[in-house]
Amino acid sequence: MAQPKGTVVLAYSGGLDTSCILVWLKEQGYNVVAYLANIGQKEDFEAARKKALALGAKKIYIEDISREFVEEFIWPAVQANALYEDRYLLGTALARPCIARKLVDIARREGAQYVAHGATGKGNDQVRFELTCYALCPNIKVIAPWRLPEFYQRFPGRRELMDYAKEHGIPVPVTPQTPWSMDENLMHISYEAGILENPKVIDHGRHGRHRAEGVACVCSLIGNFTAGRVPVKVTNAEDGATRSSALELFVYLNDIAGKHGVGRIDIVENRFVGMKSRGIYETPAGTILHHAHLDIEAFTMDREVRKIKQGLALKFSELVYNGFWHSPECEFLRQCIGRSQEAVVGTVRLSVFKGHVYILGRESPQSLYNEELVSMNVQGDYEPADATGFININSLR
Repeated sequence: MAQPKGTVVLAYSGGLDTSCILVWLKEQGYNVVAYLANIGQKEDFEAARKKALALGAKKIYIEDISREFVEEFIWPAVQANALYEDRYLLGTALARPCIARKLVDIARREGAQYVAHGATGKGNDQVRFELTCYALCPNIKVIAPWRLPEFYQRFPGRRELMDYAKEHGIPVPVTPQTPWSMDENLMHISYEAGILENPKVIDHGRHGRHRAEGVACVCSLIGNFTAGRVPVKVTNAEDGATRSSALELFVYLNDIAGKHGVGRIDIVENRFVGMKSRGIYETPAGTILHHAHLDIEAFTMDREVRKIKQGLALKFSELVYNGFWHSPECEFLRQCIGRSQEAVVGTVRLSVFKGHVYILGRESPQSLYNEELVSMNVQGDYEPADATGFININSLR
């Protein structure tokens, strides 16, 4: 055992990597405090607590941050209509700064000089975790084992890590036969690695929790948005079930959309570090809210304001994906996007069926839609002859 080096707070999941890292950090001489974030994943948290302590953690914090994840991270993304590379709803990218913020908080409580994580040296999460830590606590020291030669040379692959786990009596849920990686939170579930690293391999939904095809019946929903804020209520039009608190609403939509196979995508994306990666993502509630918010925003927002806001959303998505949630520019963008939402209020009716979201209708006290003005049957406050000059001016060039 190495000489004592102080206390490190480890972002712990209970999976293969962080379980082995916990034991490895102790071998290096650190006192390890484990931190497990409850961010909506299906997890036996009591079993995870016992496991961390059995592996030698001095203490373990299990913090439920689900509500703040929805209200402070997911809602701003819904307001922004955030999509990375036109398809990815940023489920993991939104979760990381939420988790890392609490990691720093616990390090302060424990008087710890170090924090550690199990993100790989090839991925985005290392950037997201560390930029958040440094933004909130510039003097913190980050231990990233997967970037330390003494670690990754000892463990060049997951097989070696599993051998280490067996040698040290570390129970892990991953076997050499099923070595893909899964990450779950309220916003989404992602599947990567293993056989999925070959982009030609067809995934038939056997990894997913949600039904890839969806049930063969329509579910009709009514979603309410409040001015300048976020979804405030969802009602099932068939049975009248209503959910209004942020967390309950999101969990309910996850259940409904998941049963109908909504929000499942298979994509190749560009990681911030420069390589392309393949992932299977399931984002049920996020997909419903994305479509609903897009619709009510188009109904209530001025055309030119919306054009500017679309540009801001593109930059916001890129910043969040790359780990810059706590940067000055991202904070500025959130303020601008929030300002654009003051008139985005109303009700959207929609249905979900076999993996698809269908918008059925909408209404709003802030609507910019003028039925008489647009009607093909009534002239309204519009002079058709004026269009002649409009066309002539636009044809001059």
